[in-house]
Amino acid sequence: MWHKWKEKFMCKFSKYIKYLQGIDHTVSMVNPNLPRRPTICYRPIQPADLEILEQIHTDLFPIRYESEFFQNVVNGHDIVSWAAVDRSRSNGQSDELIGFVTARIVLARESEIGDLLNYDPSKPDQTLVYILTLGVVESFRNLGIASALIREVIKYASSIPTCRAVYLHVISYNNPAILLYKKMSFKCVRRLQDFYLINGQHYDSYLFVYYVNGGRSPCSPLELVTATLNHMRNGLKSVFGRLRKNEDRKLVSKWSKCKESHCLISTTQSRKTITAECTGYECV
Repeated sequence: MWHKWKEKFMCKFSKYIKYLQGIDHTVSMVNPNLPRRPTICYRPIQPADLEILEQIHTDLFPIRYESEFFQNVVNGHDIVSWAAVDRSRSNGQSDELIGFVTARIVLARESEIGDLLNYDPSKPDQTLVYILTLGVVESFRNLGIASALIREVIKYASSIPTCRAVYLHVISYNNPAILLYKKMSFKCVRRLQDFYLINGQHYDSYLFVYYVNGGRSPCSPLELVTATLNHMRNGLKSVFGRLRKNEDRKLVSKWSKCKESHCLISTTQSRKTITAECTGYECV
């Protein structure tokens, strides 16, 4: 029994190693709903993708985008993009779009998350990458395509020396997208009330940020703890300072009363001795 299990295991393990080396393509790690194993490749979105790009946006998103947006995407006008395509099709559409991500470079000082960045105001050329849209055709989901597209954006942003972060908005009810970005180490930094208006109804949005090239929030957890401790220390110093000042005032007041009542204190006594005798608020 043990030998049969061992032989079966070694056979599968050998096939998997060959698959990783590109020798054997019989191991399929794909969506079981697909009739075949796709060959996914990534490239920039091209003018030939215009029609399918518009169709997928219409199918996936409740928001309607202007034709100008799609023209800018396919022509690369102020927008960078990546397409996921299936090269294994045999119907003449072997390079058809099945997933995409679009993004834009913005100046950090002009962005809506300027207050969430610890950037140097003396360097006005610092930038951010804002993800505009991300989508995958339903039948090709759960293959890691969305994660791969996000990694392309992160890699691109990291290659820009002036870039400090990648950020985006997610509608509050899109739980799969929220979980995906959290898995990709994006930080949910803010909830925006009534950010979206869809069919006359408002929806909240979550703001996610992924810091690159040393970018970070203006207050890291360590800085927050340090600032809190410093604030508490300064507060305690202030309280003790006021208490000490009040004690000194009371001491002077008691000493004045002591003189007025003709207490018999030798003038040869040192100031230290007088202070010690009057700290009980009664002259001896």
